[in-house]
Amino acid sequence: MPTTTSQQTSRTLDVPGATLTYDVRRNDATTEPPLFLIGSPMAAAGFATLASHFADRTVVTYDPRGSDRSVKADPSSESTPEEHADDLHRVIQAIGGGPVDLFASSGGAVNALALVAKHPEDVRTLVAHEPPLAAILPDREQALAATRAISETYRRSGFGAGMAHFIAVTSHKGPFTAEVASQPPPDPAMFGMPAGDDGSRTDVLLGQNMITCTSYEPDFDALRKAPTRIVLGAGEESDGQMASRGAFTVAERLGREPVKFPSGHGGFLGGEYGQSGQPDAFAAKLREVLGARV
Repeated sequence: MPTTTSQQTSRTLDVPGATLTYDVRRNDATTEPPLFLIGSPMAAAGFATLASHFADRTVVTYDPRGSDRSVKADPSSESTPEEHADDLHRVIQAIGGGPVDLFASSGGAVNALALVAKHPEDVRTLVAHEPPLAAILPDREQALAATRAISETYRRSGFGAGMAHFIAVTSHKGPFTAEVASQPPPDPAMFGMPAGDDGSRTDVLLGQNMITCTSYEPDFDALRKAPTRIVLGAGEESDGQMASRGAFTVAERLGREPVKFPSGHGGFLGGEYGQSGQPDAFAAKLREVLGARV
């Protein structure tokens, strides 16, 4: 049964291997399709500020499988972009079907590209913001080696060490070299991360999604054939970082120019998870991009 607050209705949906939780902020007066705001593994809570800028539309957010309220049957297993795409397709069907407009950030942008390739009828406009697609970069071998090194640090030493290594790699600017890929992990204390190891290896980012996300290769033929308008977004402050380079590479492969968004990778955040970008300017840019249909 749905649960309702003054702001939103939350529902659950059983899918193979997980139970998803999604939220609908409904505006019955709008003539626009629903606007989905998604990340991965960032959950719905990360989009509260951005959603508040689109009160004139029905806005849907969700927790990807394994994140926050979306319980995964086997949290020790990896989740793939194809699985996330199927989950998104089922959520879209559950709210009445597409096409919807979709803003997707980071790993969510990777999953959204998989969705459009498989279910192009689901999405009218996709704004894919900074997909961290190491596998399609010119320096793919070393970029993938760097992501594998993060996973090895996590498997060996636990969350704090793995997260510190993740921050160091994802904030690196420019091509990955063998020297960069093989750098020892930084001290977790440098990033305020715990040095201890609780023995768990089911973290939704480091254990379930990082390798499958960064190693995904989009079906560019299917994306070119899709009726979906696909816009690639990159942060003004994240030039040269892996996720920004992913956006530029996808845009080049699709024959279009990326759109610059204010701030950096989390430019839409307004204090969620203790991080703030430029949410007002970011939302204004997103509204401009969504309205620029041809």
